[in-house]
Amino acid sequence: MELGQAIWRDVNRINKQNPLIHNITNYVVMNNTANALLALGASPVMAHAIEEITEMIASADALVLNIGTLDNQWISSMYGALNAAEADNTPVIFDPVGAGATKLRTQTTIHLINKCYPNIICGNGSEIKAIAGAGNKTRGVDSLDSSGDAIEAAEIIAERYNTVVVISGEYDYVIDSDNKIKLKNGHEMMGVITGMGCTATAISAAFAGVNDSYFDAAVHGVSFLGIAGEIAAEYSAGPGSLQVNILDEIYNLNEKQIEEKVKFEKI
Repeated sequence: MELGQAIWRDVNRINKQNPLIHNITNYVVMNNTANALLALGASPVMAHAIEEITEMIASADALVLNIGTLDNQWISSMYGALNAAEADNTPVIFDPVGAGATKLRTQTTIHLINKCYPNIICGNGSEIKAIAGAGNKTRGVDSLDSSGDAIEAAEIIAERYNTVVVISGEYDYVIDSDNKIKLKNGHEMMGVITGMGCTATAISAAFAGVNDSYFDAAVHGVSFLGIAGEIAAEYSAGPGSLQVNILDEIYNLNEKQIEEKVKFEKI
């Protein structure tokens, strides 16, 4: 099956199954990612209270952990969510926002990953290098490294944690211990909208909720958002309108557009 057809097959699965995606994510992107998941056909829930984590995970099809606005209470909830996800065999998608910027973020990232190996780890070049122990200090939550510079670090992480690694950037890469692919969709203006990487993580979780291959789920999710952004950029005046238009394109993308637009290279 061609990649465009495989992506569309999973979009149809998402619309039919309406997977519940449990997000412990950051304040900055909650609205963005919830709306993106709804537009795609998934069902988002933003539940952070430790008292309800186990019950929520029991009905979830995937768990997103995003450390963008980290504090001790959320760290405790993340540990509780990992315990519940491991018990229920729920896919875990982890976004180490700002790993490498502070000791809290970096150490929390490593501890959480070691607690329960995520099925997919999504980060920019600097975050991925920080996890591998090979990076420079991250500048806030912005990458100081290109996505291509982090390929070796991603390979180390994929092997060490038996996981799929997504590196976001000008080009996106999806890597596991057996496969590497370079994804070429998207638009440079997406880089000046808050939370585009977080949105890619959430959308990848929706695909992981309907596809047992986490490598394929990551490829499909990241490609889907890239195509939506690429089309939306064609008629957007700037990042403000692009943000809204991407949401519309997530909702309206069809099979023909996906098959014609998807661009990738196996490496």
